[in-house]
Amino acid sequence: MRLLMIGRLNGELVTASKIAMSRGAAVTQADGVQQGLAVLRAKGADLVMIDVGLPIREFVDALANERIRTPVVACGVATDAKAAVAAIEAGAKEYIPLPPDPELIAAVIEAVAADSRSFVWRDASMERVVKLADQVSRSDASILITGESGTGKEVLARHVHAKSTRANRPFVSVNCAAIPDALLESELFGHEKGAFTGAVARRIGRFEEANGGTLLLDEISEMDVRLQSKLLRALQERVIDRVGGTGSVKVDIRVLATSNRNLAEEVKKGSFREDLFYRLNVVHLRLPPLRERPADILELASHFARKYAEVNGLPVRALSREAQGLVRANPWRGNVRELENTLHRAVLLATGPEIGPDAIMTPEGETITDRPGPAARAAQAAEAATRGLVGRTVAEVECDLILDTLDHCLGNRTHAARILGISIRTLRNKLNEYVAAGIEVAEPGTARAVAAYG
Repeated sequence: MRLLMIGRLNGELVTASKIAMSRGAAVTQADGVQQGLAVLRAKGADLVMIDVGLPIREFVDALANERIRTPVVACGVATDAKAAVAAIEAGAKEYIPLPPDPELIAAVIEAVAADSRSFVWRDASMERVVKLADQVSRSDASILITGESGTGKEVLARHVHAKSTRANRPFVSVNCAAIPDALLESELFGHEKGAFTGAVARRIGRFEEANGGTLLLDEISEMDVRLQSKLLRALQERVIDRVGGTGSVKVDIRVLATSNRNLAEEVKKGSFREDLFYRLNVVHLRLPPLRERPADILELASHFARKYAEVNGLPVRALSREAQGLVRANPWRGNVRELENTLHRAVLLATGPEIGPDAIMTPEGETITDRPGPAARAAQAAEAATRGLVGRTVAEVECDLILDTLDHCLGNRTHAARILGISIRTLRNKLNEYVAAGIEVAEPGTARAVAAYG
């Protein structure tokens, strides 16, 4: 793991650095915020530990502005409670008191590593996928991983990386659907200072950051066709050109890609390059949805129950027999992601010695048993549609359809766009219009408290 420590290495920070290195971390040090940003631009990191006395909010805001998603942990003297609270409010994920406790440092490093490799399965259908992944992991072949939103495509990609000969090198992920077209080229290939407005310094792209390791192109089907040609050259020749640069840069990477769409169909539509599809699809791993892997449901539920009990400092509770029945019977349209969110809530809501059925709640605060069945839902939807369309504009109806679909998907933009049959960018533009008009839009992992808009 690559650890960046920001702050002068004297006293306790020297000790913390030595502890981290003894636990297998590769440590880089920067004296201040600007130097730390320069290191992240040039090399990247998996975790940042920053002196609580430095301007943490300024640092976190700078990371957000430059779309650097490295988690930040603050460090400070144990008695400085106000500084600890301020650091968390400023955006730090955790606070580590100094002088450092070796076990606490190890736990933080282990937590970051565990988030990267947590992979749980038991079902035979998943066993076949994992066996194939293990079989091809030690090669440098490109792999295309497909499946519905929430099935764990990135988790499988990290598993492949962990089993590969590049396991001790960087794993870098880019969500192609979450970054606007105008910025994605710079995100992937980097830019030189002054290449465009806001390019205040040279920044390496994700290709260079992943040099020697693995680059995951998440939701690659959302990448603009014009950028696909530049990506194809990078994959074929293993060289990239920074935006605004004058020379090529060699890179040594293994590329994995994910999509929740059928890329062969996207090729037929002309929205995805055929030559790029074949370059990426050397090996195809299809992740089945959770409803097709029933043996995984309780295994994953138990895993998430343990995980979130430990995270929240709560006792680990098993699911009661009734709760297990509810979990097994649910269709889990949001797949593993929906199951994880549900178990996280259940851990927080449970009160007895077990997690009972009353704690298995939807985001709206209903127990799963309160949900109407498929026939009742269809009848309700038909009645509401007939009653609600008369006297309304097309734009109003479209707004309700989009927002209701987003609620159904617990705020997952990619899944909602697929259901609506529109691109993620079209959906994002619509949502931006609604937000600008003061309309509530579901955040990822949630649904709106009020689901009807006039």
